[in-house]
Amino acid sequence: MDDTLLDDIIRKLVSAKNGRTTKQVNLTEADIRQLCTSAKEIFLSQPNLLELEAPIKICGDVHGQFSDLLRLFEYGGYPPEANYLFLGDYVDRGKQSIETICLLLAYKIKYKENFFLLRGNHECASINRIYGFYDECKRRFNVRLWKTFTDCFNCLPVAALVDEKILCMHGGLSPELKNLDQIRNIARPIDVPDHGLLCDLLWADPDKDLEGWGENDRGVSFTFGADKVAEFLEHHDLDLICRAHQKMDMSFLPNILKSSDKKGKGGFGNNTSRPGTPPHKGGKT
Repeated sequence: MDDTLLDDIIRKLVSAKNGRTTKQVNLTEADIRQLCTSAKEIFLSQPNLLELEAPIKICGDVHGQFSDLLRLFEYGGYPPEANYLFLGDYVDRGKQSIETICLLLAYKIKYKENFFLLRGNHECASINRIYGFYDECKRRFNVRLWKTFTDCFNCLPVAALVDEKILCMHGGLSPELKNLDQIRNIARPIDVPDHGLLCDLLWADPDKDLEGWGENDRGVSFTFGADKVAEFLEHHDLDLICRAHQKMDMSFLPNILKSSDKKGKGGFGNNTSRPGTPPHKGGKT
């Protein structure tokens, strides 16, 4: 992608802030398609399990809240001032999913070794067809552009390992996950299936009151107990799991799953209860 065009897109997007709100940015369909195509090539050139080094800022769901994304960069530093790892769910719910995902893709293209994006459960056509992104694309452009985004999302990596000790993903653990090479070997491009390893990495939730594996009231994937976290961390010589997918009761609390002590007794760090969200297949998204 032409550097001048890329810089112009970034300039337009970051200058959209208007006080506490952000104005709509009128990118052309051709420019957005170039972003998707270039980003897709980069995603496929990098591993499905990214291996990253600290320091890096790890960020949870954005969900089309473009003003929040710009405020995040104001506080944390605009790339390349800081390294970033986003854990997915860039679109749906918020009013400016297009601006949000376009800025994230643009930064990925410009700073591909310093800026990283994982896939969330909303980077899936069957979900964002329902929860707002499809309608935004159709209203502002056309359905073809939504399909272009879908092709790009199907190439996103699904997990990251920071300093060989912190495993990051959008959702959580899977009963099928025995070796990290299983994540590395997930073929891309791929749509998110209704069950299995990829589904769990994007959909699973911890449950502090559970031992083992349980049903997920979202209607998709599983819940897992602190014992499964401790078992997984010990087996893979990891310190903690960092995930998103659920809002926190207090905005500054990290959603971190860790072993509570060195004797292998499981703990959930500052993880809090699951939020009420719209249903999917009889559950929540």
